[in-house]
This record gives sequence, structure tokens and C-alpha cells, in this order.
Amino acid sequence: MEDVIIDCDPGHDDAIALILAVYSKKINLLGVTTSAGNQKHSQTLRNAMSLLTLMKVHSVPVASGNRTPLLRTLVSGVAMHGITGLDGAELPNPDFQAENLPAIELIAKLVSENPNEITLVITGPCTNIALFLAVHPDLKSKIKQLVILGGGMGVGNWGPTTEFNFKVDPEAAKIVINSGIPIVLAPLNVGFEAQLLDEDLKRIHKVKNPVGKTVAGLTDFYGMTFDLHWNFEGLPMYDPCTIAWLIDPTKFTSKKCNVDIETKGELTAGESLIDYYNITKDKPNCKVLFHIDREWFADLVLQAVKSFD
Repeated sequence: MEDVIIDCDPGHDDAIALILAVYSKKINLLGVTTSAGNQKHSQTLRNAMSLLTLMKVHSVPVASGNRTPLLRTLVSGVAMHGITGLDGAELPNPDFQAENLPAIELIAKLVSENPNEITLVITGPCTNIALFLAVHPDLKSKIKQLVILGGGMGVGNWGPTTEFNFKVDPEAAKIVINSGIPIVLAPLNVGFEAQLLDEDLKRIHKVKNPVGKTVAGLTDFYGMTFDLHWNFEGLPMYDPCTIAWLIDPTKFTSKKCNVDIETKGELTAGESLIDYYNITKDKPNCKVLFHIDREWFADLVLQAVKSFD
């Protein structure tokens, strides 16, 4: 069983990642921290707590993180995720209180209590983790690994070659990628393959428990945004790739690469430079996921939703 803290900015695909983490017996969810990204910090905190309330999870501590990127003005994902960040579903009001401490202090507490055991999963901008590393450098060596949804090799979803999470806070992404902690990076390349096709979505719509109804509504709304701007066969689910990899890494193909983040480009700030062919000869610092067993992934999501009957 993997001890996990999820740092997220829910977000439709963050919601599916959180559902997978609660569902899987291979994941021991120790904490959830939230960041500004898909929506402002207060809304992403509420969304994470509402999702846990929906799943009747009350024992996992939740803490809010930084309100803005390290150096930049927040650019939110409202165009994709709507005014609540989780448009398309009616979520319950949170029935528990958030922790009375910042996200980085909750992370520090949990890492100190579980040295060398915790995997930090980052499905939003890297702001909280960059701040944690700056404030608690003594705990860096106590983190088992980072699993990050971010970047892309030659592809983007916020610009031609920039992915949203890294685009929101390039400076934080650069700090985290170059931290020296073992990293598994799930870029858009694998996220684009993790699609739910029409037949998968129809099966989800047949699940009538509260989680199933919520996921059906979320995917309906999220799917509309892709229909307007993209030409995918199905609906890509980026963030759940992180949890899916922890559940069964054999369903992915990967390659160790050196990765760095552009922070100064006028048109490319936030671009991830994934040195697939080792042109720089720099030492690989990430295991980069490139392909996923799509059918397995879709079935995993369905089984997770059904488990809340």
C-alpha cells in the first residue's frame, strides 16, 4: 500500500483522481492539500472537501495552500472547468472542517511522521510543493517520490507547447522538477491517451449511486469543452494518470529523461523540455510516462465509481 498526499486544484480530472485514490486498496490517502489553479484557492479547497464528503471520507485531513503562483498573477482554468471548478454536478456541502494550518505545514507534519514513506501526487500547479521545499529543506530527503501531472513533449493544452499546470506557475514547476527527489512525470502525451470513450461514459451513466451520478454530470460538462476545441475520439483524463500509475505501473510505458522548465520565454513560459533523445547528455531526473493501456484505465474508472454502491 502506497502512503499518499494529493496536492490538487479540483478540477474535473482532479476529482476523478481523488475518487481513484479513495477507491483503491493500494492507496493509503494520508492527506489532501489544495492550490489555486483551476479555480481560486477558496473554491478548490471547498471542492476537495465536497468530494470527500460525497465519498463519506472524514478522516483525511485537508489543508488550503497558496493563493497565487510564486511570482505571477493567477490564470485560472475557469474556461474548462466552469465557475465552480466542478460545473456539471451538484456536490454536497462539506461536513467537516479544514485543518487550521497551511498546506505546506500539513505536508511537513505528515512527512515527518512517515519519513521515506510518502508519495506526493501533484495534479495542480507546483506552487505548494515549491514552497514546502523552500520552507522545509530538511524534509526533502524524507519524501519517497513525486508523481506529477504536468508538461508535455511537443504538445500543449493552454498554449501550442504549454500545459496548464506548468503554465500557471513555471517557476514553481522548475524548482520541483530540479529538486533531486525521485519523480514520475505524467505529461499530456499520456494524458491524451487516457480517454473515456462514449461506451465508457454510457456505462458510467448507468451507475446510480451518488458518486456515479456526480461523475456522469462532471464528464458531461467537461466533455462539452473538449467538443468545442478538440478533435479527440473520447474524453482525456489527465490527472487520474498519476493515481492509475501508482495502482498498476505495468499498464504504462515510460522512459527516463532529463526534464527542465522554460520560465522566461515570451511565448513558451511553462513549456517542459523533455530530452527524449538525450541530446543534452544531462542526467535523467524523471521517469516520464508516455503510453497507457486505455481499456484498463477506463475499466478502472468504472470500477471505482461502482464501488461506492
